[in-house]
Amino acid sequence: MNNLFKLAPIAAVLMLAACGGQGEKSASGATGSSNTSASTDCGKLAENEICVKIGSAAPKTGGIAHLGKDNENGVALAIQDINAKGDLTIDGKKVKLVMDGEDDAGDPKQGPIVAQKLVDAGVVGVVGHLNSGVSIPASTVYANAGMVEVSPSSTNPDYTLKSSKTPDGHVSAYRVVATDAKQGPALAQYIVKNGGKKVALLDDATQYGKGLADQVEKALKGSSVTIVSRDAATDKTTDFKAVLTEIKAKNPDFIFWGGMDDTAATLVKQMKELGITAKLVSDDGACSDKFIQLAGNDGEGMICSQAGMPLAQMPKGADFSAAYEKAFPGQKVQIYSPFAYDATYAIVEAMKIANSVDREAIAAAMPKVSFDGLTGRVEFDQNGDIKQGAISLFEVKDKKLNVVEVVK
Repeated sequence: MNNLFKLAPIAAVLMLAACGGQGEKSASGATGSSNTSASTDCGKLAENEICVKIGSAAPKTGGIAHLGKDNENGVALAIQDINAKGDLTIDGKKVKLVMDGEDDAGDPKQGPIVAQKLVDAGVVGVVGHLNSGVSIPASTVYANAGMVEVSPSSTNPDYTLKSSKTPDGHVSAYRVVATDAKQGPALAQYIVKNGGKKVALLDDATQYGKGLADQVEKALKGSSVTIVSRDAATDKTTDFKAVLTEIKAKNPDFIFWGGMDDTAATLVKQMKELGITAKLVSDDGACSDKFIQLAGNDGEGMICSQAGMPLAQMPKGADFSAAYEKAFPGQKVQIYSPFAYDATYAIVEAMKIANSVDREAIAAAMPKVSFDGLTGRVEFDQNGDIKQGAISLFEVKDKKLNVVEVVK
């Protein structure tokens, strides 16, 4: 493993970034230390030292703010690790990194606005966005600015396949997780292997939720499973009872939900209220401790996926989790902060390869990035997708996410 990408000792991880900033309230209401702040102030620079900004874009308000803050925390930890080591130099100058964190509220309309704000702030690359539906419209803004966007959690294939190139012709959109083209079939395969005969598909009508439901439907066609219904709600739906009553009449073995954890919890509670015995199967957006907290006993037995190796199976996963919980009191790793951590390192590695902090130079170097990160080997294909991405399947049992299978 490249020494740059080894997790620093926990004590080093917990050091406050030299860039400082005031403590802020987390999405859960707990006050964290200054390392949770999205400060853009590098403070006093030493002679021959430069300040380099890396952007973080994620929802920090709204129903999935806990997931967005988790992603931002991963960026903050990576930056603090690198600054604590103090050995990053570009073109003979010592580099001090700082995070510029922006709230996109998980709203596709806010994506391009936030993207332009980060471009204007002078960041050299962005870790984000959380949602595919936000990453996709924002990607055009980053591409036009000649800048890379590395998502730790956007899984819709269109994010990279249909993204624009930079003015110099370089790939701009990257991701460090497997796509729904792999996640959907993995979930479909689980349904088939576990005796599914009839399946109802329901999604939140976002690019992410609908896109993943499309992949599951595609993978199920031609199998022994009959799709008895295909319906859509929204990412803000609070009453599923009308559609669930129709689904119940069709007596499915499984109900697939394409959406996030807050709506998944509401859905499963109302399934139980209506006496629906079908097993809920869902995606990485719902595969979180927050789902378990919101769903309570009704969430038991839910099957879900994550686009990556389980934290417990990452060689440095325990160290990362311990460092995270000490750095952000009262918070635990949700899903994708380890991937946000590696996404940050990917941008920094490209800076090193290019020996430059120029945006286009970083974009040109991204295809050469190759290192052993926290989440596994980080290398990208010609589209900007991670090579050899894994899909992990979990079952909620005893109010915990228990690994069922890892599909590589």
